Amino acid sequence: MSRKHPIISVTGSSGAGTTTVKSTFDQIFRREGIKAVSIEGDAFHRFDRAAMKEELIRRQAGGDQTFSHFSYDANELEKLQEVFRVYGKTGKGETRHYVHDEEESERYGNPPGTFTDWAPFENGSDLLFYEGLHGAVVNDNVNLAKLADLKIGVVPVINLEWIQKIHRDKASRGYTTEAVTDTILRRMHAYVHCICPQFTETDINFQRVPVVDTSNPFVARWIPTPDESLVVIRFRNPRGIDFPYLTSMIQGSWMTRANSIVVPGPKVDLAMQLILTPMILRLRDESRRA
Repeated sequence: MSRKHPIISVTGSSGAGTTTVKSTFDQIFRREGIKAVSIEGDAFHRFDRAAMKEELIRRQAGGDQTFSHFSYDANELEKLQEVFRVYGKTGKGETRHYVHDEEESERYGNPPGTFTDWAPFENGSDLLFYEGLHGAVVNDNVNLAKLADLKIGVVPVINLEWIQKIHRDKASRGYTTEAVTDTILRRMHAYVHCICPQFTETDINFQRVPVVDTSNPFVARWIPTPDESLVVIRFRNPRGIDFPYLTSMIQGSWMTRANSIVVPGPKVDLAMQLILTPMILRLRDESRRA
């Protein structure tokens, strides 16, 4: 952790909705005049698309059916830790971009499935913002959780997460339901051992819970809407959280435990604004004083 150069980490698996949460942070940054440098978890994959396919074939031939982008060794976590560490000390660092599709290819000038070159951060930032799969990993080789000042988990219930992933990958990446299902199955071991443990390390978790039937996510024809959802917000340390203020400001919300509040799905952006804005401002103000 660093008072002078704070780091915010948003962590969630593929299809969890971390990109939506990032847009809320972007709104806060713009409104409050905060200059943030952003890095994406995909930038720290160990392999580009072609190399990952080759590695999958090699692993499967060797009997490993669980290797995926969720796996620790499919990612440059030591490199990510070094970026966190250097930024916390100096406010400097570097990142790159993983090009997902043709639209991004036009923007970055690299073919889909490849990485751009590493490039330095802009100078004069107020904080570093990470969004991806592994922002709060603690294992034998890295401890990213201790380097981040504010850690957010985005964790829909598992069937909803799968529905969101299936619909996203079919719509934006042209995959079949069967192909996405195969990916989900292959990732399950790493989901349990690499992704889930991070949500014990996060300071706040946002978990969307549908209130419609999602029993078979592999045949769901649409994603449950915010109106068809509730969001459980859990604070690792509830000290200093003004729950009476939150429940009075967020219509239809209520507390379920001493560290948890439930809000209607359409109110989650408001809840994030109310909860996160003072935390971000506190990090910014402490940084400037330091």
